[in-house]
Amino acid sequence: MKSVLKFLPAATLAVGLALSAAPAAAQQAAAPKPSPAAIASAKEILSMKNATAMYANAVPGMVEKVKATLIGQNLNYQKDLNELAPVVAQQLAGREKEIGEGMAQAYAAQFNEQELKDLVTFYKSPLGKKLIEAEPRAIDQSMRVMNSWAQSFSETIASAFRAEMKKRGKEM
Repeated sequence: MKSVLKFLPAATLAVGLALSAAPAAAQQAAAPKPSPAAIASAKEILSMKNATAMYANAVPGMVEKVKATLIGQNLNYQKDLNELAPVVAQQLAGREKEIGEGMAQAYAAQFNEQELKDLVTFYKSPLGKKLIEAEPRAIDQSMRVMNSWAQSFSETIASAFRAEMKKRGKEM
């Protein structure tokens, strides 16, 4: 997962979390509250998958993102905002753990307690360990394939547009 994150800036993570909050809240209202054991198993799975790497720098990343926005809106305060960024980051340090708690809740909402325990057992097996080790590389390769395809296909689409525009007597 860690290698996938280089493609996802902190802002994308924040927007994704914000957009998914409303549907998730509605689903949680209808679903029974996960047991403490289910949450514990979900946390163990996330730990084994090194999920904390996904959000380890969320606080400083978001502080920098917001600082840049504020500087863009208040150029005359650039020096102050640059000085305050480390202070704000320090004040909010540790809040990224809220993401981990939310992720554990999400897993526990999707899988029942026994399924989560079975997943823990699987991830501790040789194949599960291999999956944890190899999956980030497979995802990274998959992202490269998708990006390459998208680049190539966008050129195909642009060519199709140009050809259709040419039929209308308009060069692009």
